[in-house]
Amino acid sequence: MKERYVWLVCGECSNRNYTTHKRLKAAYKVAKAKYCKFCRKHTEHKERKL
Repeated sequence: MKERYVWLVCGECSNRNYTTHKRLKAAYKVAKAKYCKFCRKHTEHKERKL
């Protein structure tokens, strides 16, 4: 199974806080509610290329 790594970027402050992996040919974008240490709260983090 081939995978690639992507950044998870905060939706409010645009800081790159996390990395994760997903399938190489996946047609979806990763979006998760994660803790942002810069905003000091849980925000929606969206995928950006590494």
